[in-house]
Amino acid sequence: MPHTPGSGRVGENTRALSLPEAPAPAERPLRMPVHRATTYAFDTSQDFADVLSGAQGGYSYARIDSPTVDAFAEAVAALEGAGLDTQVRGQSFSSGMGALSTVFMALTEAGAHVVASRSIYGNTYSLLDGLLRRFGVSTDFVDITDLDAVRAAVRPETRVVFTETLSNPTMTVSDLPALAGIAQGAGASLVVDSTFASPAICRPLEFGADVVVHSATKYIGGHSDTTGGVAVAAPALIDRVRAARVDLGPCLAPDEAYMLHRGLETLPLRVARQSESAAAFAAALEGHPAVERVDHPSLASHPQHDLAGKLFDHGRCGGVVTIHPEGGWDAGMAFADRLRVSTIAASLGGTHTLAGHVATTTHRTMNQEELDAAGISSGAVRFSIGLEDPEDLVEDALQALDNG
Repeated sequence: MPHTPGSGRVGENTRALSLPEAPAPAERPLRMPVHRATTYAFDTSQDFADVLSGAQGGYSYARIDSPTVDAFAEAVAALEGAGLDTQVRGQSFSSGMGALSTVFMALTEAGAHVVASRSIYGNTYSLLDGLLRRFGVSTDFVDITDLDAVRAAVRPETRVVFTETLSNPTMTVSDLPALAGIAQGAGASLVVDSTFASPAICRPLEFGADVVVHSATKYIGGHSDTTGGVAVAAPALIDRVRAARVDLGPCLAPDEAYMLHRGLETLPLRVARQSESAAAFAAALEGHPAVERVDHPSLASHPQHDLAGKLFDHGRCGGVVTIHPEGGWDAGMAFADRLRVSTIAASLGGTHTLAGHVATTTHRTMNQEELDAAGISSGAVRFSIGLEDPEDLVEDALQALDNG
């Protein structure tokens, strides 16, 4: 005869599934709890229905929302909106491209138009020029530093003006207040990928941006061990992004959210050190006879050096330096191969200094004409400066150049 719960005599499997709940401590835990549950229980069917419909707050299913994931998104929103009087909120994603793709899907439709910087991350370029174009969203790529060109590219159907705070890999600095004015005048949204800056350098929402996006894998996580993305905007706009995220499904896992949240605690310390080391690295390599150009806004030779001083905190200009060696493609590949302290690897923003030949890695989807238009030489090598002693990084790069 079967036993029913509450009768005092239930079967062993029912007992195994009806264990006492973990105690809820009265004390505040120093570390953020991790909620790994994918599913949440309700006392009544109406409660379940009300949470799913949005009539009341709560959690039902982790693809839709998760307490740990929400905590990370709101933490980034607090940093990005620190200088604002208005409320901003965040949404988390499984990767930076997941965040960016979802934002574009939320803000555009068939027939919509995007004005985008010509010098952007290669996968973002292919997203706009390939995938979204297939679904009827067209993009004009322009020199984002030429504000007249940006204005000329805007159409009645323009829905998004897109740029990067610091471009990948030329470290071009966007004039965020001016671009915000152009977007606002066109009835479009200014979307800014601020991965290379992080809130420890610049907060685009303070300069009029509508949405700021990060690959949290980079500086926010900071240790090359976690993948994630995040978008921050005003509540009405982020609700549109959330709705698209729920349908598309690029949800962030709770354990990843915990790791990324932890990374925020040391973000200012790491970025300050990386920016300082990057400036020293750039200065030491600029002018070397085997170097055609060095990209870093700390250099007086950088076209947006003065603009960086107006937009960025504490003189920080980011931890990425791009070296354009003389000799083109082969010279760049050989230069990277001779490095001994810097490591040839993907990604950026971690504790180790990473280097990569741009044309065959981050921008491999762009042809030579597109690279030239973006100001990227065929031999360019991008360095993500880590936490090593800058003198060792400089010495290593100099020997790699001198032994060419």
